[in-house]
Amino acid sequence: MGQHPPRDCFLDRHSTYEKFSPFADTFKKRVSKNTFFVLVRVVDELCLVELTEEILKLLMELVFRLVCSGELSLARVLRKNILDKVDQKKLLRCANSDQPLAARGVAARPGTLHDFHSHEIAEQLTLLDAELFYKIEIPEVLLWAKEQNEEKSPNLTQFTEHFNNMSYWVRSIIMLQEKAQDRERLLLKFIKIMKHLRKLNNFNSYLAILSALDSAPIRRLEWQKQTSEGLAEYCTLIDSSSSFRAYRAALSEVEPPCIPYLGLILQDLTFVHLGNPDYIDGKVNFSKRWQQFNILDSMRCFQQAHYDIRRNDDIINFFNDFSDHLAEEALWELSLKIKPRNITRRKTDREEKT
Repeated sequence: MGQHPPRDCFLDRHSTYEKFSPFADTFKKRVSKNTFFVLVRVVDELCLVELTEEILKLLMELVFRLVCSGELSLARVLRKNILDKVDQKKLLRCANSDQPLAARGVAARPGTLHDFHSHEIAEQLTLLDAELFYKIEIPEVLLWAKEQNEEKSPNLTQFTEHFNNMSYWVRSIIMLQEKAQDRERLLLKFIKIMKHLRKLNNFNSYLAILSALDSAPIRRLEWQKQTSEGLAEYCTLIDSSSSFRAYRAALSEVEPPCIPYLGLILQDLTFVHLGNPDYIDGKVNFSKRWQQFNILDSMRCFQQAHYDIRRNDDIINFFNDFSDHLAEEALWELSLKIKPRNITRRKTDREEKT
């Protein structure tokens, strides 16, 4: 096995694509297009250290040729893939750099999350969530349960992307800390923020942060016992066992305003849609419609009660739309750098016996 199999695989696929792409023959065109999409996946699997100047040059030349030949959609796919990788590499370079923040072009933003009070951060997270939540139209949600069509559910899609970006942003700023005590301090900071989110009935940001703190690249690291136990307490609210019983009970008792976890609403609607026919003996299945109405009506009620939170531009600017985050692969690279998989623990028991 080679030292860099993904890199070798990339060069092999690139060569194959170059061989077949010039031909107008239908079969060879199909081979070249299939090879192209395999090539895109291989690029996505490249480790950041494997993204050398040589490979970047080959990729950009390929994008240029695709544009010149009129293959704009293929060029756009590959270009986005390349830019995502380059952005990840830049973030990692910043993480390993000793430059001051001003030299990294972020002088306009405060240095760290610790510059703000936890309750203020929770309020601004809720403000951002609320702005997107109130835009979602009920038909969008019902359509998504049936078709999962992003174009037909644009506001819902934006809200979901916001959730995912926030979660990866949380993971990234923890993993980008070089010292264990700094990572621990940030994790505790987010636990405090979750506490305030719970008081605000913002289950959306609550779960976005929780899913970050409980993600595999972060969970596998060494944490103090009290930190792990503290996080475990917060996990109980969104325990998926017994159909999210704890969360459903908490949601039934809240006084609006509230931002529910939309993922469970979509899951319930999808379950109702797939598990019940639209018609029974040629007649409308009113039982199914009633179940759908009850699920959507609770969401509609939450949309009618608004939060009274003043915007804090310093914190909002610090968030930067949660765009400064690493992808899953980069997070795993950092996690394995901090704690290699086959690390051998100190054999304290054996030492005690001797």
